[in-house]
Amino acid sequence: MPTLRKIRYVFAKTGVRAPLVWARHRNFRPSDAFVGSYPRSGSTWLRFMLLEILAGQASGFSNTNEMLPDVGKHQSGAPVLPGNGRLIKTHERFRAEYAKSIFLVRDPRDVALSEFAFHRALGLADDDFDAYLEQFLRASVNPFGNWMSHTNSWLDAADSGRAEILLVNFEQLKRESQPELERIVDFLGMPEVKERIPAAIENNSLARMKEKEKATPQRTSAKGRFIRSGSAGGWQSTLTAGQAQLVQQYAGSVLARLGYSAVESLEGQLA
Repeated sequence: MPTLRKIRYVFAKTGVRAPLVWARHRNFRPSDAFVGSYPRSGSTWLRFMLLEILAGQASGFSNTNEMLPDVGKHQSGAPVLPGNGRLIKTHERFRAEYAKSIFLVRDPRDVALSEFAFHRALGLADDDFDAYLEQFLRASVNPFGNWMSHTNSWLDAADSGRAEILLVNFEQLKRESQPELERIVDFLGMPEVKERIPAAIENNSLARMKEKEKATPQRTSAKGRFIRSGSAGGWQSTLTAGQAQLVQQYAGSVLARLGYSAVESLEGQLA
């Protein structure tokens, strides 16, 4: 299985997947909305909370993935939005089909560390983080391109008015969960469900999320954790000065565009 997974991983980063991506982006409804993000940016946590808020039921891996599914599996998604709309997850770069979307963004320095741990647990990366970080920045470590081009595709679409996109910052969502979730449900046209927000936050704390993974192990659960620390600014105690400079070299303009500082500590703000 690991060998097959590696082969699929290699091919997924080539143009071979283009027809599959096209096939997945069919049969949407005008009332559908999307949750877009680069991998390891917190979309699982956000969808767990949104399922409880929008559908009024306890969230777990199985029912969240079924009711708020990945793009391509959306035919059976639950009509949790007005007009029988579905809330659909995607890690793809922005596409014209994503007319109404939440775009969840996270500091790429934390994303790179989380993606590295995830790929190591799957046997898709060795222990050389320096080489992995260069690939993360210069090429791609997954089928969705590098973090900069992926993020810019969504920000450019929002700035140009090509789509209705709500930008949600992972760190802000951690720091001020209640108002951020209120902003999201307003965007989705469901202000009447705001009373469910406090319970959804409590039911999906980091400890509760880890309990849910223990009850329903994910692909990485044997060698690592799908739900990791969920840190905001954790890169500051992990990346070397050289690694941080490399990120600044390649991603500095996008970091600035999003308001991420190159050196300012986030830990005090997010405690």
